[in-house]
Amino acid sequence: MDKKKVLIISYYWPPAGGPGVQRWLKFVKYLPEFNIEPIVYIPENPNYPITDISLNSEVSKDLVILKQPIKEPYKLARLFSKKSSSSISKGIIPIQSKQSLIQKLLIYIRGNFFIPDARIAWVKPSVLYLSDYILKNNIEIIITTGPPHSLHLIGLQLKKTLGVRWLADFRDPWTTIGYHKKLKLSKTSKEKHKALEKEVLNSADTIIVTSYITKTEFENITNQPISVITNGYDNETVNYVSLDTKFSLSHIGSLLSERNPEILWQVLQDLSEELKGFKEDLQVNFIGSVSENIIESINNHNLTDSVNNIGYVSHKEAVAYQKKSQVLLLIEIDSEETRCIIPGKLFEYMVSNRPIVALGPKDSDVEKIIKESNTGSYFYYNDYQALKETITNYYKAFQNNTLQSHAIGLQKFSRKNLTKQLADVLNN
Repeated sequence: MDKKKVLIISYYWPPAGGPGVQRWLKFVKYLPEFNIEPIVYIPENPNYPITDISLNSEVSKDLVILKQPIKEPYKLARLFSKKSSSSISKGIIPIQSKQSLIQKLLIYIRGNFFIPDARIAWVKPSVLYLSDYILKNNIEIIITTGPPHSLHLIGLQLKKTLGVRWLADFRDPWTTIGYHKKLKLSKTSKEKHKALEKEVLNSADTIIVTSYITKTEFENITNQPISVITNGYDNETVNYVSLDTKFSLSHIGSLLSERNPEILWQVLQDLSEELKGFKEDLQVNFIGSVSENIIESINNHNLTDSVNNIGYVSHKEAVAYQKKSQVLLLIEIDSEETRCIIPGKLFEYMVSNRPIVALGPKDSDVEKIIKESNTGSYFYYNDYQALKETITNYYKAFQNNTLQSHAIGLQKFSRKNLTKQLADVLNN
């Protein structure tokens, strides 16, 4: 029986680092086991803000990878400010009161001249190239994954011109994602985003989303079928790592300005002053980009000596940090828009056997998953006393060498099981 050919259109692919690359790297890894042949289309010369060459080893030598050049504005933006353009390309938008004139200009240009995003110039040449390839190679299904949501416009045009079956995968929402409000969008730009989002959602044959809240949100825009396939974990082979001898609280990934958990810093400051031995044992690890105002907050709470600012590391190193940390931190912005965000790292956190301390909005998908899986504790931004009690209890368990999580029902989040869900969608 011949394998079904599926063309996957993605911006992020090894050697891209960060969370955006993991989802489809893993789907592509397991799809052949379900009688599906993936073919991947990516930019030839992308502007990846972070890279992780170790991920190249996960790409099968038998995989067909198509590449076409892309023109991106970030290289031009660096003529104005290398630091600002690099931050914006990573999604790190400074808080309004601390934006320089150049930053304000770059954000305005990014929001209003590149709709839906800075990869819009790749749409037209990609449609021309892929139209020919699809017809010549008997491609049955195409999948676009965003952000960047420009890639969905490639799928939209191919659907219109070829009538090919199209699945649109949303790793994050479009117009309701938190940073959308910070792009200084004009009324016309907002309306254009909304119109494009509506057209994509109503033109794709199937929508795939990573969260249940996003599914509900999209159901108000389209009647097309929507499947929830979350991110997940893979069985990572990491050399044995021993637990930290310090009471380490580790945040892995970018920690942006608006995710500044003042309540957590206050709890850690108070426990450092009130609980014997806590200050000496405490170590806060930041593995990834951290905004300057969070470092300022740390300093203001007299926690500077307890911080280990490691910066970006490879995915394999990040998994090692997860396994050796005493406690894992998951911080989300306290807003209605972020209730649907489920960071990819959550699932790796969940299988690390380390308890999670999560802060975020009420009734979020993350809160639901952590409670159902029994992998840690979830707090709102006004839960000072509960957060303090939990960290105190974790610290006492650390002192007694009994600190760990007791997870249940994690198998459904394995990358292989999630790929089976995807294969079922593709075969329907």
